[in-house]
Amino acid sequence: MTEDARVPYSKRNLFLVATSCVLISVLGTIGVLFWAGWLNVAQANHQAMIHDMGSQVMPFDLSQTTHIFKMTENGGIQQVIAKDPGDSAQVALIQQHIQHEVMLFGAGDFSDPMSLHGGDMLGVKELSAGATQINIEYVALPDGAQITFTTQDLHLITEIHRWFGAQLSDHGSDAIAR
Repeated sequence: MTEDARVPYSKRNLFLVATSCVLISVLGTIGVLFWAGWLNVAQANHQAMIHDMGSQVMPFDLSQTTHIFKMTENGGIQQVIAKDPGDSAQVALIQQHIQHEVMLFGAGDFSDPMSLHGGDMLGVKELSAGATQINIEYVALPDGAQITFTTQDLHLITEIHRWFGAQLSDHGSDAIAR
């Protein structure tokens, strides 16, 4: 092989090495961004899916309401309020749904949130098993409704907080913490 024939081969090898280095650098950067939590495309897609599927579980319009979660020393308070307090149709749908959920939760039935958020949702299995140790109360609000969860069981308090955190994460911009 002459020296003239080896030059293009060397340039091609150099090109392949340089391209591989760039590709590895880009993939490494993307991996670090995911690891650091700065790039979270899957979470955004999951939140959009939860928003879109919400109507299968909740009769009210998620885009017209806000879920509010407040973790307390003895459990937590979950509110669903209409963004427009004068929207009596949304308020009525919220109140109807929350009353129904309180009845189900009191019996240890968390199937509605599981159907939306998944069967492996944090806290749900423990809350279902310990439902008799949790006081679950419904309160109608002028702009929606709330559920108050109280218990003296520290493990169940932790599970209520984990469950609230999972819902906050899944609902994204449809929910806030207080």
